[in-house]
Amino acid sequence: MEYQLYNTMYTKKKYWIFMLVLWCCATWAYAQSRDVSVAVSGNSYVTNRSDEVRIGGKGTQMWTHPETVVSTYFYIHQPQTLHVAVRGKGEAAMLLSCNGKKEKVVFKGEEPVVCGNLKVKVQHPGYVRVDLKGLEKQGNYFADITDIVLRNVEGDVTYVHDFSDYWGRRGPSVHLNYPLPEGDFEWFYNEVTVPEDGETMHSYYMVAGFGEGYFGMQYNSDTERRILFSVWSPFETQNPKEIPEDHRVVMLRRGKDVHIGEFGNEGSGGQSYLRYPWKAGNTYPFLMQVRPDGKGNTIYTAYFYAADDKEWRLIAEFLRPKTNTWYKRPHSFLENFSPEQGYLTRKVCFSNQWARTAGGKWHRLTQAGFTNDGTARAGVRLDYRGGLTPDKKGVFLQMGGFFNENTPYGSRFTCEPPAAQEPPVIDWEGLKRL
Repeated sequence: MEYQLYNTMYTKKKYWIFMLVLWCCATWAYAQSRDVSVAVSGNSYVTNRSDEVRIGGKGTQMWTHPETVVSTYFYIHQPQTLHVAVRGKGEAAMLLSCNGKKEKVVFKGEEPVVCGNLKVKVQHPGYVRVDLKGLEKQGNYFADITDIVLRNVEGDVTYVHDFSDYWGRRGPSVHLNYPLPEGDFEWFYNEVTVPEDGETMHSYYMVAGFGEGYFGMQYNSDTERRILFSVWSPFETQNPKEIPEDHRVVMLRRGKDVHIGEFGNEGSGGQSYLRYPWKAGNTYPFLMQVRPDGKGNTIYTAYFYAADDKEWRLIAEFLRPKTNTWYKRPHSFLENFSPEQGYLTRKVCFSNQWARTAGGKWHRLTQAGFTNDGTARAGVRLDYRGGLTPDKKGVFLQMGGFFNENTPYGSRFTCEPPAAQEPPVIDWEGLKRL
């Protein structure tokens, strides 16, 4: 009898200990969860436009058409059930959707409120997209939306906050640096291919960068593409009009149909571009020369091989004063220059990199180092990567579009070119006549 009583009491004690542990775990988990407000201003895009809706520091404004879709992106680091709501104001009904789930949310008044409780199961870590559409409105506009609110979130959430909305919405720029052997190098040769799935408007596919500027291809609009070559002035300013005369980049030669001008807001200097309808899927060689003139200046000359026309084109030749250097820091990069299109993916492939010394000896460059910009390093965007192409003969860069894979800063890649590969065959005298 005493044994049975003891056993019953012991069993009850174990039960209450178990319940206490369970309660403590639940309390700890609840304490770890929190509400997260993902601001529209830095994390949202008009992914289907039928009106003039704007996204700015105050969220959405001027939203009139029910077919317009505003999408917000954030990265969830652990599986869970999200409770998604919307903060906004106005007299309107909106449709909130995510991962196949939908909910109607209604705003009534000019004071901001949080509406909705859409339950969404996230089974794997990764980016989540939340869409909003207008359903009904009183007056001319749908609700002004400022935040997507995630209630009782577990674990980390990555999104643009405590950072520039402009740069966050543009997305992370990514770079490849090609180490040079010891010596004085005068020429850098690189080939670029933009795959069809990486061809996105407002992209700069920079092919042949150097210590004082860059040279590559842009996709500017539905009707215009450019071959762009720029050299920074040694005078540091964001306004080219402030550059003293003796610090100005001077044009020495220009190619046929090439526009010559200036640039600012990213440093300042001389700029040139050729409007040229380059095509996705085609490969275009770039040839860049950097040489000191022996008078305390350096001359930069850019050549582009128009593969569609099977001819080399001179873009421009610039003199940078107060500079005495050979080719330094050959590199490539990929960037989006429109904050409205940071939700779209860009991709580019580079291959067959060569550098030629001042004495005329070619060196095959097989290594590339991966880096990224402040947006990536701030941890507010995770959609950036680079690596070897599938055949391992080249390297690629990809950014934007909220894909889940990313490449660690400082990663290094080594290409495997054919053993018998020959350096580029260049008509040097022909280049001088361009």
